[in-house]
Parts: sequence; structure tokens; C-alpha cells
Amino acid sequence: MTNLTHADRIAKLEAMRAAGKDPYPARGLADATPLAELFAAAGSPEEPGPLLGKRVAAAGRLLGLRDFGKLVFAPLRDRTGRLQLGLKRNDLEEWWPERKWLDGGDLIGVRGILGHTQKGEPTIWVDEVHHLAKAVAPPPEKWHGMSDTEARYRRRYVDLWANPDVLAVFIARGKILSTLRRTLEDQGYIEVETPTLHPIAGGAAARPFVTHHNALGSDLYLRIAPELYLKRLIVGGMERVFELSRNFRNEGVSTRHNPEFTMLELYEAQGDYLRMMEVTEQLFENCALAVNGTTEVTFRGKPFNLKAPFKRARYADLFKSANGCEFDDEAAVRARAKELKIEDHGDYWKLMNDVFEDTVEDGLEGPIFVTDYPLPICPLAKRSPSDERFAERFEVFIDGMELGNAFSELNDPAEQERRFTEQVASKDPETPGEVDIDYVQALEYGMPPTGGLGIGVDRLVMVITGQDSIRDVLLFPAMRSKEQAEAQPQEA
Repeated sequence: MTNLTHADRIAKLEAMRAAGKDPYPARGLADATPLAELFAAAGSPEEPGPLLGKRVAAAGRLLGLRDFGKLVFAPLRDRTGRLQLGLKRNDLEEWWPERKWLDGGDLIGVRGILGHTQKGEPTIWVDEVHHLAKAVAPPPEKWHGMSDTEARYRRRYVDLWANPDVLAVFIARGKILSTLRRTLEDQGYIEVETPTLHPIAGGAAARPFVTHHNALGSDLYLRIAPELYLKRLIVGGMERVFELSRNFRNEGVSTRHNPEFTMLELYEAQGDYLRMMEVTEQLFENCALAVNGTTEVTFRGKPFNLKAPFKRARYADLFKSANGCEFDDEAAVRARAKELKIEDHGDYWKLMNDVFEDTVEDGLEGPIFVTDYPLPICPLAKRSPSDERFAERFEVFIDGMELGNAFSELNDPAEQERRFTEQVASKDPETPGEVDIDYVQALEYGMPPTGGLGIGVDRLVMVITGQDSIRDVLLFPAMRSKEQAEAQPQEA
């Protein structure tokens, strides 16, 4: 079938209107059955299915037309799959002249008898056709999908029906979100909603987006994390809470980062970071099973198994193994950073962690918990009772990518205020510019021992669906302007 131009399609639309036909009717086919169900219910000529020979209704997008004069074959696609339509002139005498208004990409509804072709292909033999929406924009040249990556992200509304595998990823994403909720609700967690606009950018180390509230006459920050509000709820006695939230960080765009992303954060009174490891394993395992029916996944061409228990390794041990020195040997670490050409801005602990990220993280196959981080880089975590140099914190990695971060939460108000003050004094652009006194005051009322966990949902979806780029699991990823993209191609 020749792909008609936009002008050709507009001409057809006008011809429909001139003939008194509405190309965009208000009503669709409410009784339409999903195409995958019809395909399965047709069975085969040898083993007929329950709907074979029955009159059925279907609706979807035409993927093309093969017109043989008195017979037209047309594949139809909806969110569940595709099914062939067979249109015979003898069954559609009155409508037959209107077939010339149909084009690939049009949305139609049909009724007819579910059967097979002579070759055994399940087919609806149509006796009633409804034009539901005329597509005046030509579809992609190749019906197997859009191949231009930039175009796919910018026109996701085409990508979803032109590339069935893309739609499958986002259906899987929906299953992952519902599985996360169900797993936590089954354990007594309550889903909550906390503010997106924060008076202080806190709860994580990141550059915030800043906006201004005219009525209040003050700047506000799009949340970089919901952590401090959720822990206020633990103080309030909610005991087990979680939030699936959109967070915003004014950072770069890459295969792992998008300035707007989805985070799962949860907090459990009487828990600690060891309990959070158990919860992480349960969540990962349940999500993999919900989508793939197995805990085995393939990510970046490598096999991984998300079945508990995950491997564990201490931060200090990994650091020494990769760099030949202890993490707190300042002279040796600074020398190592110089050797690696890592820029030193004067903050030793930030430099030390930059060395860790550069030499250790890429080699973490996983799934693996990296545990017991140096205390100075954990301003919200409890000090380890067995070694005061460390905090009760872990991060979980798969193929060098961090997917989650957890603490035994600091609940000493004086210690929390001291650490906040140190953060502010560092003048790091990725740390809060002022102490969150209200949060410190909340701790003064008493927060029980608590475990907290944050999981990057987009990255979890990447792993479970086998997508290499975060943009492939976001319906509408952040994109540069077309002019910028043409001047310098974006990282794949």
C-alpha cells in the first residue's frame, strides 16, 4: 500500500464530510473485545475456539490495506495485539464505495463473524464498518516500527502503536508499579502523598529546580526526595509508610538520568537497614515474577537472577581491593584520585566517594548490596554501633547501576542538627543551603528506630524489561530542542 501524503489524507477527510460522514464521531464501539482475546478464541480450523463462527466486535488502528477489488484484507491492532480483518464486497455492498476513504493509521470499529482464511489465519469477516478517527498524518514508512530514536521519543504517541515491543515495556511498567504497591500493602504499609513543593531542598544531595510562589513571596524547590516528610509521618505514629513520587533533580540527561523520575520511598518503624535488605529482595523478586514469570532477567545482554538472597559486600573492603589503600587514608586516596585524574575540590569525603564510584561501581555485577558506607557521606543515617567510622547504610547495584539506597535512620535530633550544619557549611551546590529546623524539631518529639529505603523505579523497570536506556522506560523523557539535537546528537 502506498503511504499517502498529508494532503491526500486531508482530501479524503473533506470527501467524507461532503458525503455527510463524520470522520471523528463521538461514539466508539463499547462492546469491542480485545484483539488478543479474539485471536485466542478463534482457535484453529482443526480445533475451533469458543467464539469461532460467532459475531464479534473489535476496534483498533489499521496497519494497512490490501485491496483485491472485491476483497480487502487489513490487519488491525489494539493494545493487546493484532488480528486480520476480511472485508468482502458481497457483505458490504452499501458501504463498499467508502473503502476508498480508509488508510493505514485510521482508527476503525468493525463487527462481523470470527473465522479463518483458507490458510487458517484467524480473521473477522466484517459486515459492519465504523470510521472512528481519520488519521491525516502519514504513519511510519515501515510498519514494523519507527527506527529514528529521536523521533521515537518525541512522537511516543506514534512509537507506541508502531512498535509493539515499546508498548509491552510500558504495560510491564504498570505491572511493576502495581506489584510494588501490592507487596507493601500486604505488609501493612500505608501509601501517602507528601508535598512536591518544598521550602528547603533536602532529603538527598542534588541540584534542585527552583520556582517562586507569588502569594507567599518566597522561593520553593521541586522535591529532590520525599524523605524528610515521610519520616515526619513516622514521628506521627503512622509506622509503615511509602510513597511512589515524581522527583526532580536539575542534573544532566543520560542513559541513567532524567531530570524528572519516579522514586519509591518507604519507612518502617522498628526496622533497620538489614530489614530494608529483605524488603528490597522481596520487591525485586515479586516485580520480576509479575512481569516475566521468573526471577531471571537479561539486562545489557547479561543474565541476572533477582531471587533472594542477594550478595553483600562492605564498602571499605571493595574500596581497598580496587585501590590498594584504606578509604580513610587521606594521603593515599588523594594520590589515587590524582592518578585517576579526578578533580579535587577540597572536600575529602566527596573526593573519596568519587574514587569509589570511578573504580568500584562499574564492576559490581550484582544484584549486590554494598553495605556500611563511611559516616561522613551519610548525613541521614545512623552510626554503626560496631565501628563508628561507618553508617548503617547500603546501596543495591546491578551491572554497575545503583537501583536503591537505604539507611538505619538517624533519630537523634542533636546529632541530626550537627550533621545538617556541617552540610550547609560545606557550601556544596548539591547540599541544602539551610538547616531544616522543622525536621530537627520533629525528631525532638521522638522517632522510633526506623529503616528507610529508596528505589529508583525507572531503573528497576530498565532491569526487568531489559532496556539499556532510561529513556526507553519513560513515556515522555526530557529532550533537547530539535535544533540542539541536530547540532549535537544526544547520547544513545
